[in-house]
Amino acid sequence: MDLHDYTRVLRRSWMLVVLCCLLGLLGGGAASLLVKPTYTAETQLFVAIQGSGTVSELQQGNTFSQARVQSYVKTVKSPVVLQPVIDRLGLQANANELSKRVIASADLNTVLINISVTDSSPVQAAATAEGVARSLIQVVDDLEKPESGGTSPVRLSVIAPATAPQSPSAPNTRINLLIGLVVGLVGGVSVALLRSLLDTRVRGDVDVRQVTDAAVLGGIATDSESSKRPLLTQAPHQSPRAESFRQIRTNLQFANVAGKAKTVLVTSSVPGEGKSTTATNLAIAISQSGHTVCLIDADLRRPMVHEYLGLDRNAGLTTALVGAADVNDLLQPWGEDNLYVLTSGQIPPNPSELLGSEQMRSLIQRLEGVFDTVIIDSPPLLPVTDAAVLAQHVGGVVIVIGSQQVKIPELKKSFAAMDMVGANILGVILNRLPVKGPDAYAHSYYSYASHPVGGRGVSGSDSVAGNRNSNSRDEPVSRDAPTDSEFREAKVFSEQLARRQSRT
Repeated sequence: MDLHDYTRVLRRSWMLVVLCCLLGLLGGGAASLLVKPTYTAETQLFVAIQGSGTVSELQQGNTFSQARVQSYVKTVKSPVVLQPVIDRLGLQANANELSKRVIASADLNTVLINISVTDSSPVQAAATAEGVARSLIQVVDDLEKPESGGTSPVRLSVIAPATAPQSPSAPNTRINLLIGLVVGLVGGVSVALLRSLLDTRVRGDVDVRQVTDAAVLGGIATDSESSKRPLLTQAPHQSPRAESFRQIRTNLQFANVAGKAKTVLVTSSVPGEGKSTTATNLAIAISQSGHTVCLIDADLRRPMVHEYLGLDRNAGLTTALVGAADVNDLLQPWGEDNLYVLTSGQIPPNPSELLGSEQMRSLIQRLEGVFDTVIIDSPPLLPVTDAAVLAQHVGGVVIVIGSQQVKIPELKKSFAAMDMVGANILGVILNRLPVKGPDAYAHSYYSYASHPVGGRGVSGSDSVAGNRNSNSRDEPVSRDAPTDSEFREAKVFSEQLARRQSRT
Protein backbone atom coordinates (compact mmCIF):
# COMPACT_ATOMS: atom_id res chain seq x y z
CA MET A 1 0.00 0.00 0.00
CA ASP A 2 1.25 3.49 -0.83
CA LEU A 3 0.42 6.80 0.80
CA HIS A 4 -2.63 7.27 -1.41
CA ASP A 5 -4.02 3.88 -0.32
CA TYR A 6 -3.54 4.74 3.35
CA THR A 7 -5.28 8.05 2.82
CA ARG A 8 -8.21 6.36 1.12
CA VAL A 9 -8.51 3.83 3.97
CA LEU A 10 -8.55 6.62 6.55
CA ARG A 11 -11.15 8.54 4.57
CA ARG A 12 -13.33 5.44 4.45
CA SER A 13 -13.05 4.89 8.21
CA TRP A 14 -12.81 8.47 9.46
CA MET A 15 -15.84 8.02 11.69
CA LEU A 16 -14.21 5.00 13.33
CA VAL A 17 -10.99 6.94 13.93
CA VAL A 18 -12.93 9.87 15.42
CA LEU A 19 -14.91 7.48 17.65
CA CYS A 20 -11.70 5.88 18.94
CA CYS A 21 -10.23 9.31 19.67
CA LEU A 22 -13.35 10.26 21.64
CA LEU A 23 -13.17 7.00 23.56
CA GLY A 24 -9.50 7.71 24.32
CA LEU A 25 -10.41 11.16 25.63
CA LEU A 26 -13.16 9.68 27.77
CA GLY A 27 -10.73 7.09 29.11
CA GLY A 28 -8.18 9.78 29.98
CA GLY A 29 -10.85 11.87 31.69
CA ALA A 30 -12.18 8.87 33.61
CA ALA A 31 -8.67 8.00 34.78
CA SER A 32 -8.23 11.55 36.08
CA LEU A 33 -11.52 11.35 37.98
CA LEU A 34 -10.95 7.89 39.44
CA VAL A 35 -7.35 8.39 40.59
CA LYS A 36 -7.08 9.83 44.11
CA PRO A 37 -5.25 13.18 44.00
CA THR A 38 -1.80 13.38 45.55
CA TYR A 39 0.29 16.39 46.57
CA THR A 40 4.04 16.90 46.36
CA ALA A 41 6.03 19.13 48.72
CA GLU A 42 9.64 20.05 48.04
CA THR A 43 12.55 21.32 50.08
CA GLN A 44 16.17 22.10 49.22
CA LEU A 45 19.37 21.82 51.23
CA PHE A 46 22.81 23.36 50.83
CA VAL A 47 25.97 21.39 51.65
CA ALA A 48 28.94 23.43 52.95
CA ILE A 49 32.33 22.89 54.57
CA GLN A 50 32.57 24.59 57.93
CA GLY A 51 35.43 26.87 58.70
CA SER A 52 37.41 29.31 56.61
CA GLY A 53 40.80 29.27 54.99
CA THR A 54 42.71 30.21 51.93
CA VAL A 55 41.26 30.17 48.43
CA SER A 56 42.95 26.85 47.78
CA GLU A 57 41.39 25.36 50.89
CA LEU A 58 37.96 26.66 49.88
CA GLN A 59 38.28 25.08 46.42
CA GLN A 60 39.31 21.79 47.97
CA GLY A 61 36.38 22.02 50.36
CA ASN A 62 33.96 22.69 47.49
CA THR A 63 35.26 19.69 45.57
CA PHE A 64 34.93 17.61 48.72
CA SER A 65 31.32 18.79 49.19
CA GLN A 66 30.31 17.89 45.61
CA ALA A 67 31.81 14.46 46.03
CA ARG A 68 29.92 13.88 49.28
CA VAL A 69 26.57 15.18 47.95
CA GLN A 70 25.80 11.98 46.01
CA SER A 71 26.37 9.95 49.14
CA TYR A 72 23.98 12.16 51.08
CA VAL A 73 21.34 11.74 48.34
CA LYS A 74 21.56 7.97 48.71
CA THR A 75 21.33 8.34 52.50
CA VAL A 76 17.95 10.16 52.30
CA LYS A 77 15.96 6.92 51.69
CA SER A 78 17.77 4.93 54.37
CA PRO A 79 15.92 3.86 57.54
CA VAL A 80 18.38 5.84 59.64
CA VAL A 81 16.93 9.03 58.11
CA LEU A 82 13.29 8.02 57.66
CA GLN A 83 12.57 6.17 60.91
CA PRO A 84 13.02 9.28 63.11
CA VAL A 85 10.58 11.10 60.82
CA ILE A 86 8.00 8.31 61.19
CA ASP A 87 8.38 8.35 64.98
CA ARG A 88 8.22 12.13 65.24
CA LEU A 89 5.15 12.58 62.97
CA GLY A 90 3.40 9.35 63.96
CA LEU A 91 3.08 8.15 60.35
CA GLN A 92 1.22 4.90 59.65
CA ALA A 93 4.00 3.51 57.47
CA ASN A 94 7.36 1.85 57.82
CA ALA A 95 10.67 3.12 56.45
CA ASN A 96 10.37 1.02 53.27
CA GLU A 97 6.88 2.32 52.45
CA LEU A 98 7.87 5.91 53.15
CA SER A 99 10.94 5.63 50.93
CA LYS A 100 8.67 4.98 47.93
CA ARG A 101 7.11 8.42 48.43
CA VAL A 102 10.42 10.24 48.90
CA ILE A 103 12.59 11.38 45.99
CA ALA A 104 16.06 12.86 46.49
CA SER A 105 18.30 14.32 43.79
CA ALA A 106 21.25 16.62 43.34
CA ASP A 107 21.88 19.18 40.65
CA LEU A 108 24.97 18.50 38.56
CA ASN A 109 28.18 20.22 39.72
CA THR A 110 26.36 21.82 42.66
CA VAL A 111 26.11 21.19 46.37
CA LEU A 112 22.32 21.40 46.40
CA ILE A 113 20.13 18.49 47.47
CA ASN A 114 16.46 18.43 46.44
CA ILE A 115 13.98 16.40 48.48
CA SER A 116 10.34 15.88 47.46
CA VAL A 117 7.66 13.94 49.31
CA THR A 118 4.29 12.81 47.93
CA ASP A 119 1.22 12.36 50.10
CA SER A 120 -2.56 12.43 49.83
CA SER A 121 -2.57 15.41 52.22
CA PRO A 122 -0.76 18.61 51.22
CA VAL A 123 -0.03 19.48 54.87
CA GLN A 124 1.28 16.00 55.60
CA ALA A 125 3.48 16.12 52.47
CA ALA A 126 5.05 19.41 53.62
CA ALA A 127 5.56 18.17 57.19
CA THR A 128 7.16 14.94 55.98
CA ALA A 129 9.49 16.76 53.58
CA GLU A 130 10.56 19.13 56.33
CA GLY A 131 11.07 16.21 58.73
CA VAL A 132 13.20 14.28 56.21
CA ALA A 133 15.39 17.36 55.64
CA ARG A 134 15.89 17.90 59.39
CA SER A 135 16.59 14.20 59.93
CA LEU A 136 19.19 14.17 57.10
CA ILE A 137 20.95 17.17 58.64
CA GLN A 138 21.18 15.36 61.97
CA VAL A 139 22.32 12.06 60.41
CA VAL A 140 25.05 13.74 58.31
CA ASP A 141 26.26 15.66 61.33
CA ASP A 142 26.55 12.44 63.32
CA LEU A 143 28.24 10.55 60.45
CA GLU A 144 30.76 13.26 59.61
CA LYS A 145 31.69 14.07 63.22
CA PRO A 146 35.31 13.09 63.99
CA GLU A 147 35.83 10.18 66.35
CA SER A 148 38.18 12.26 68.43
CA GLY A 149 35.34 14.65 69.07
CA GLY A 150 34.60 18.12 67.89
CA THR A 151 32.20 19.41 65.30
CA SER A 152 31.45 17.96 61.86
CA PRO A 153 33.37 19.55 58.99
CA VAL A 154 30.21 19.36 56.85
CA ARG A 155 27.14 21.45 57.48
CA LEU A 156 23.73 21.04 55.76
CA SER A 157 21.32 23.94 55.76
CA VAL A 158 17.71 24.22 54.53
CA ILE A 159 17.57 27.00 51.97
CA ALA A 160 14.02 26.33 50.66
CA PRO A 161 11.63 25.18 53.37
CA ALA A 162 8.76 22.88 52.38
CA THR A 163 5.32 24.43 52.03
CA ALA A 164 1.91 22.82 51.59
CA PRO A 165 1.13 22.69 47.83
CA GLN A 166 -2.06 24.42 46.65
CA SER A 167 -2.87 22.01 43.79
CA PRO A 168 -2.37 18.25 43.41
CA SER A 169 0.61 16.98 41.45
CA ALA A 170 -1.35 13.96 40.25
CA PRO A 171 -3.42 13.13 38.38
CA ASN A 172 -2.43 15.51 35.57
CA THR A 173 -5.71 15.83 33.69
CA ARG A 174 -4.17 17.55 30.68
CA ILE A 175 -1.51 14.86 30.26
CA ASN A 176 -4.07 12.08 30.75
CA LEU A 177 -6.35 13.56 28.09
CA LEU A 178 -3.42 13.92 25.70
CA ILE A 179 -2.35 10.31 26.30
CA GLY A 180 -5.93 9.14 25.83
CA LEU A 181 -6.18 11.05 22.54
CA VAL A 182 -2.92 9.60 21.23
CA VAL A 183 -3.89 6.06 22.26
CA GLY A 184 -7.33 6.49 20.67
CA LEU A 185 -5.82 7.85 17.45
CA VAL A 186 -3.30 5.03 17.16
CA GLY A 187 -5.97 2.46 18.00
CA GLY A 188 -8.44 3.93 15.49
CA VAL A 189 -5.89 4.00 12.68
CA SER A 190 -4.79 0.45 13.49
CA VAL A 191 -8.37 -0.84 13.51
CA ALA A 192 -9.09 1.00 10.24
CA LEU A 193 -6.08 -0.58 8.53
CA LEU A 194 -6.89 -4.03 9.91
CA ARG A 195 -10.49 -3.63 8.81
CA SER A 196 -9.35 -2.65 5.34
CA LEU A 197 -7.12 -5.73 5.09
CA LEU A 198 -9.89 -8.07 6.25
CA ASP A 199 -12.72 -6.40 4.30
CA THR A 200 -12.49 -7.69 0.73
CA ARG A 201 -15.64 -6.01 -0.57
CA VAL A 202 -15.29 -4.10 -3.83
CA ARG A 203 -15.94 -0.43 -3.16
CA GLY A 204 -14.69 1.37 -6.25
CA ASP A 205 -12.54 1.29 -9.35
CA VAL A 206 -9.34 1.01 -7.29
CA ASP A 207 -10.51 -2.37 -5.96
CA VAL A 208 -11.57 -3.45 -9.46
CA ARG A 209 -8.04 -2.77 -10.69
CA GLN A 210 -6.79 -5.45 -8.29
CA VAL A 211 -8.79 -8.04 -10.22
CA THR A 212 -8.82 -7.01 -13.87
CA ASP A 213 -7.65 -4.42 -16.35
CA ALA A 214 -11.02 -4.46 -18.10
CA ALA A 215 -12.22 -1.00 -19.08
CA VAL A 216 -14.52 0.80 -16.64
CA LEU A 217 -17.42 1.91 -18.82
CA GLY A 218 -18.80 4.19 -16.15
CA GLY A 219 -20.11 4.55 -12.64
CA ILE A 220 -23.63 4.97 -11.31
CA ALA A 221 -23.97 6.76 -8.00
CA THR A 222 -26.38 5.69 -5.28
CA ASP A 223 -29.77 7.35 -5.63
CA SER A 224 -32.33 7.20 -2.85
CA GLU A 225 -35.12 7.42 -5.43
CA SER A 226 -33.82 4.62 -7.66
CA SER A 227 -35.60 1.89 -5.68
CA LYS A 228 -38.94 3.61 -6.22
CA ARG A 229 -38.21 5.02 -9.68
CA PRO A 230 -35.58 2.73 -11.22
CA LEU A 231 -36.03 3.69 -14.88
CA LEU A 232 -33.93 6.23 -16.70
CA THR A 233 -37.06 7.89 -18.10
CA GLN A 234 -38.32 8.52 -14.57
CA ALA A 235 -35.31 10.73 -13.75
CA PRO A 236 -34.81 14.30 -15.00
CA HIS A 237 -32.99 14.47 -18.31
CA GLN A 238 -30.04 16.39 -16.85
CA SER A 239 -29.80 14.40 -13.63
CA PRO A 240 -26.51 12.67 -12.67
CA ARG A 241 -28.18 9.26 -13.04
CA ALA A 242 -29.32 9.99 -16.60
CA GLU A 243 -25.91 11.45 -17.45
CA SER A 244 -24.21 8.31 -16.12
CA PHE A 245 -26.07 6.05 -18.53
CA ARG A 246 -25.39 8.38 -21.46
CA GLN A 247 -21.69 8.24 -20.62
CA ILE A 248 -21.84 4.45 -20.38
CA ARG A 249 -23.61 4.34 -23.73
CA THR A 250 -20.86 6.45 -25.33
CA ASN A 251 -18.06 4.42 -23.74
CA LEU A 252 -19.68 1.18 -24.83
CA GLN A 253 -19.53 2.43 -28.42
CA PHE A 254 -15.79 3.07 -27.98
CA ALA A 255 -15.28 -0.39 -26.45
CA ASN A 256 -17.12 -1.89 -29.42
CA VAL A 257 -15.52 0.36 -32.01
CA ALA A 258 -15.15 -2.56 -34.43
CA GLY A 259 -18.91 -3.13 -34.29
CA LYS A 260 -18.56 -6.89 -33.87
CA ALA A 261 -20.59 -7.05 -30.66
CA LYS A 262 -24.15 -6.31 -31.71
CA THR A 263 -25.40 -8.42 -28.82
CA VAL A 264 -24.26 -7.40 -25.34
CA LEU A 265 -24.76 -9.66 -22.34
CA VAL A 266 -25.21 -7.83 -19.03
CA THR A 267 -24.46 -9.89 -15.93
CA SER A 268 -22.97 -9.66 -12.43
CA SER A 269 -21.15 -11.88 -9.98
CA VAL A 270 -23.83 -12.27 -7.30
CA PRO A 271 -27.48 -11.26 -6.91
CA GLY A 272 -28.27 -7.76 -5.72
CA GLU A 273 -25.69 -5.81 -7.73
CA GLY A 274 -28.29 -4.10 -9.93
CA LYS A 275 -27.66 -5.85 -13.27
CA SER A 276 -31.33 -5.92 -14.33
CA THR A 277 -31.90 -2.20 -13.79
CA THR A 278 -28.58 -1.46 -15.47
CA ALA A 279 -29.43 -3.60 -18.50
CA THR A 280 -32.88 -2.02 -18.77
CA ASN A 281 -31.64 1.55 -18.50
CA LEU A 282 -28.75 0.87 -20.86
CA ALA A 283 -31.23 -0.37 -23.47
CA ILE A 284 -33.35 2.75 -22.94
CA ALA A 285 -30.31 5.04 -23.24
CA ILE A 286 -29.20 3.40 -26.51
CA SER A 287 -32.72 3.60 -27.94
CA GLN A 288 -32.87 7.31 -27.05
CA SER A 289 -29.87 7.87 -29.31
CA GLY A 290 -31.94 6.68 -32.29
CA HIS A 291 -30.78 3.05 -32.50
CA THR A 292 -33.21 0.17 -32.66
CA VAL A 293 -32.76 -1.93 -29.54
CA CYS A 294 -34.07 -5.29 -28.41
CA LEU A 295 -33.97 -6.00 -24.68
CA ILE A 296 -34.13 -9.69 -23.76
CA ASP A 297 -34.84 -10.87 -20.23
CA ALA A 298 -32.80 -14.09 -20.14
CA ASP A 299 -32.84 -14.35 -16.35
CA LEU A 300 -35.08 -17.39 -16.34
CA ARG A 301 -34.78 -17.82 -12.59
CA ARG A 302 -35.64 -14.39 -11.21
CA PRO A 303 -36.90 -12.27 -14.14
CA MET A 304 -37.31 -8.58 -13.30
CA VAL A 305 -37.40 -6.64 -16.58
CA HIS A 306 -41.17 -7.02 -17.02
CA GLU A 307 -41.75 -5.54 -13.55
CA TYR A 308 -39.62 -2.49 -14.26
CA LEU A 309 -41.26 -1.83 -17.63
CA GLY A 310 -44.80 -2.88 -16.71
CA LEU A 311 -45.05 -5.61 -19.34
CA ASP A 312 -46.59 -9.08 -19.47
CA ARG A 313 -44.09 -11.92 -19.10
CA ASN A 314 -46.38 -14.93 -19.60
CA ALA A 315 -45.25 -15.19 -23.21
CA GLY A 316 -41.68 -14.37 -24.04
CA LEU A 317 -38.22 -15.92 -24.49
CA THR A 318 -39.08 -19.42 -23.32
CA THR A 319 -42.19 -19.37 -25.51
CA ALA A 320 -40.01 -18.66 -28.57
CA LEU A 321 -37.34 -21.23 -27.62
CA VAL A 322 -39.83 -24.09 -27.33
CA GLY A 323 -41.42 -23.05 -30.65
CA ALA A 324 -44.84 -22.20 -29.23
CA ALA A 325 -44.88 -18.80 -30.97
CA ASP A 326 -42.82 -16.71 -33.36
CA VAL A 327 -40.57 -14.03 -31.88
CA ASN A 328 -42.33 -11.38 -34.01
CA ASP A 329 -45.48 -12.03 -32.03
CA LEU A 330 -43.66 -11.98 -28.66
CA LEU A 331 -41.73 -8.70 -28.91
CA GLN A 332 -43.41 -5.89 -26.99
CA PRO A 333 -42.67 -2.27 -27.97
CA TRP A 334 -42.00 0.09 -25.12
CA GLY A 335 -41.80 3.86 -24.91
CA GLU A 336 -41.53 6.46 -27.63
CA ASP A 337 -38.20 5.26 -29.00
CA ASN A 338 -37.28 2.14 -30.96
CA LEU A 339 -37.09 -0.18 -27.97
CA TYR A 340 -38.61 -3.67 -28.10
CA VAL A 341 -38.66 -6.05 -25.16
CA LEU A 342 -38.69 -9.84 -25.14
CA THR A 343 -39.70 -10.79 -21.62
CA SER A 344 -38.67 -14.05 -19.99
CA GLY A 345 -41.85 -16.03 -20.48
CA GLN A 346 -42.74 -18.90 -18.18
CA ILE A 347 -39.90 -20.02 -15.89
CA PRO A 348 -38.67 -23.43 -17.16
CA PRO A 349 -37.23 -26.30 -15.11
CA ASN A 350 -34.05 -26.34 -17.26
CA PRO A 351 -32.90 -22.73 -17.85
CA SER A 352 -29.27 -23.60 -18.63
CA GLU A 353 -30.22 -26.12 -21.31
CA LEU A 354 -32.60 -23.67 -23.00
CA LEU A 355 -30.11 -20.78 -22.98
CA GLY A 356 -27.33 -22.98 -24.34
CA SER A 357 -29.47 -24.54 -27.06
CA GLU A 358 -29.13 -24.03 -30.79
CA GLN A 359 -32.54 -22.35 -30.77
CA MET A 360 -31.14 -19.60 -28.53
CA ARG A 361 -28.18 -19.09 -30.85
CA SER A 362 -30.48 -18.88 -33.88
CA LEU A 363 -32.80 -16.45 -32.06
CA ILE A 364 -29.90 -14.11 -31.25
CA GLN A 365 -28.61 -14.23 -34.82
CA ARG A 366 -32.09 -13.44 -36.13
CA LEU A 367 -32.49 -10.45 -33.82
CA GLU A 368 -28.99 -9.19 -34.71
CA GLY A 369 -30.06 -9.06 -38.34
CA VAL A 370 -32.94 -6.75 -37.48
CA PHE A 371 -31.89 -4.57 -34.56
CA ASP A 372 -28.90 -2.29 -34.19
CA THR A 373 -28.24 -3.52 -30.65
CA VAL A 374 -29.46 -6.47 -28.60
CA ILE A 375 -29.15 -6.24 -24.80
CA ILE A 376 -29.53 -9.44 -22.78
CA ASP A 377 -30.12 -9.48 -19.05
CA SER A 378 -28.78 -12.77 -17.66
CA PRO A 379 -28.53 -14.38 -14.19
CA PRO A 380 -25.46 -13.78 -12.00
CA LEU A 381 -22.31 -15.71 -12.85
CA LEU A 382 -21.49 -17.45 -9.58
CA PRO A 383 -24.78 -19.05 -8.44
CA VAL A 384 -25.61 -20.64 -11.82
CA THR A 385 -23.94 -21.30 -15.19
CA ASP A 386 -26.59 -19.56 -17.33
CA ALA A 387 -24.51 -16.43 -17.98
CA ALA A 388 -21.40 -18.44 -18.88
CA VAL A 389 -23.45 -20.47 -21.34
CA LEU A 390 -24.99 -17.35 -22.90
CA ALA A 391 -21.59 -15.64 -23.14
CA GLN A 392 -20.65 -18.07 -25.92
CA HIS A 393 -23.56 -16.84 -28.09
CA VAL A 394 -23.01 -13.07 -27.80
CA GLY A 395 -20.48 -10.60 -29.14
CA GLY A 396 -19.56 -8.99 -25.82
CA VAL A 397 -20.15 -9.10 -22.09
CA VAL A 398 -20.58 -6.26 -19.61
CA ILE A 399 -20.18 -7.09 -15.92
CA VAL A 400 -22.05 -4.96 -13.39
CA ILE A 401 -20.21 -4.54 -10.09
CA GLY A 402 -22.25 -3.36 -7.13
CA SER A 403 -20.27 -1.30 -4.66
CA GLN A 404 -19.99 -3.17 -1.32
CA GLN A 405 -22.16 -5.97 -2.75
CA VAL A 406 -19.46 -8.30 -4.10
CA LYS A 407 -16.10 -9.37 -2.67
CA ILE A 408 -12.80 -9.41 -4.52
CA PRO A 409 -12.50 -13.26 -4.48
CA GLU A 410 -16.00 -13.52 -5.96
CA LEU A 411 -15.13 -11.02 -8.67
CA LYS A 412 -12.00 -13.01 -9.50
CA LYS A 413 -14.09 -16.16 -9.91
CA SER A 414 -16.46 -14.32 -12.25
CA PHE A 415 -13.68 -13.17 -14.55
CA ALA A 416 -12.14 -16.64 -14.43
CA ALA A 417 -15.47 -18.11 -15.55
CA MET A 418 -15.61 -15.65 -18.44
CA ASP A 419 -12.03 -16.45 -19.45
CA MET A 420 -12.82 -20.15 -19.39
CA VAL A 421 -15.55 -19.78 -22.04
CA GLY A 422 -13.55 -17.25 -24.07
CA ALA A 423 -16.00 -14.39 -23.50
CA ASN A 424 -15.26 -10.94 -24.94
CA ILE A 425 -15.49 -8.65 -21.93
CA LEU A 426 -16.25 -5.14 -23.17
CA GLY A 427 -15.93 -3.60 -19.73
CA VAL A 428 -17.42 -3.24 -16.29
CA ILE A 429 -20.02 -0.86 -14.86
CA LEU A 430 -19.66 0.27 -11.25
CA ASN A 431 -23.08 0.50 -9.63
CA ARG A 432 -24.35 1.98 -6.37
CA LEU A 433 -21.25 4.07 -5.82
CA PRO A 434 -21.32 6.56 -2.93
CA VAL A 435 -22.00 10.16 -3.89
CA LYS A 436 -19.16 11.45 -1.70
CA GLY A 437 -16.01 10.02 -0.23
CA PRO A 438 -12.92 8.20 -1.54
CA ASP A 439 -14.96 5.69 -3.55
CA ALA A 440 -17.24 8.18 -5.28
CA TYR A 441 -17.08 8.17 -9.06
CA ALA A 442 -14.33 10.59 -10.02
CA HIS A 443 -16.01 12.38 -12.93
CA SER A 444 -18.16 15.46 -12.49
CA TYR A 445 -21.56 16.11 -13.95
CA TYR A 446 -22.61 19.22 -15.77
CA SER A 447 -25.98 20.86 -16.09
CA TYR A 448 -27.64 21.13 -19.46
CA ALA A 449 -30.69 22.76 -20.87
CA SER A 450 -33.77 20.97 -19.63
CA HIS A 451 -35.51 18.72 -22.12
CA PRO A 452 -39.14 17.82 -21.51
CA VAL A 453 -39.53 14.11 -21.02
CA GLY A 454 -42.83 12.73 -22.16
CA GLY A 455 -44.65 9.81 -20.62
CA ARG A 456 -43.35 6.40 -21.56
CA GLY A 457 -46.14 4.13 -22.70
CA VAL A 458 -46.47 1.13 -24.96
CA SER A 459 -46.65 2.20 -28.59
CA GLY A 460 -48.24 0.38 -31.50
CA SER A 461 -47.99 -3.35 -32.12
CA ASP A 462 -45.22 -3.20 -34.70
CA SER A 463 -43.50 -6.43 -35.71
CA VAL A 464 -39.76 -6.90 -36.12
CA ALA A 465 -40.08 -6.34 -39.85
CA GLY A 466 -42.17 -3.24 -39.29
CA ASN A 467 -39.60 -1.86 -36.90
CA ARG A 468 -36.85 -2.43 -39.43
CA ASN A 469 -38.81 -0.56 -42.10
CA SER A 470 -39.62 2.34 -39.81
CA ASN A 471 -35.91 2.86 -39.13
CA SER A 472 -34.91 3.13 -42.77
CA ARG A 473 -31.60 4.90 -43.35
CA ASP A 474 -33.36 7.19 -45.83
CA GLU A 475 -35.43 8.75 -43.05
CA PRO A 476 -34.02 11.24 -40.59
CA VAL A 477 -33.71 9.87 -37.09
CA SER A 478 -33.99 12.06 -33.98
CA ARG A 479 -30.93 11.23 -31.92
CA ASP A 480 -29.94 12.27 -28.44
CA ALA A 481 -26.73 14.12 -29.32
CA PRO A 482 -23.70 13.47 -27.12
CA THR A 483 -23.10 16.17 -24.55
CA ASP A 484 -19.85 17.90 -23.62
CA SER A 485 -19.58 15.66 -20.58
CA GLU A 486 -19.96 12.57 -22.75
CA PHE A 487 -17.13 13.72 -24.99
CA ARG A 488 -14.91 14.38 -21.96
CA GLU A 489 -15.72 10.96 -20.52
CA ALA A 490 -15.25 9.32 -23.91
CA LYS A 491 -11.84 10.92 -24.28
CA VAL A 492 -10.73 9.63 -20.87
CA PHE A 493 -12.18 6.22 -21.62
CA SER A 494 -10.54 5.98 -25.04
CA GLU A 495 -7.16 6.76 -23.48
CA GLN A 496 -7.70 4.02 -20.88
CA LEU A 497 -8.76 1.62 -23.60
CA ALA A 498 -5.69 2.42 -25.68
CA ARG A 499 -3.39 1.80 -22.72
CA ARG A 500 -5.16 -1.48 -22.04
CA GLN A 501 -4.77 -2.61 -25.65
CA SER A 502 -1.10 -1.63 -25.66
CA ARG A 503 -0.50 -3.81 -22.58
CA THR A 504 -2.23 -6.79 -24.18
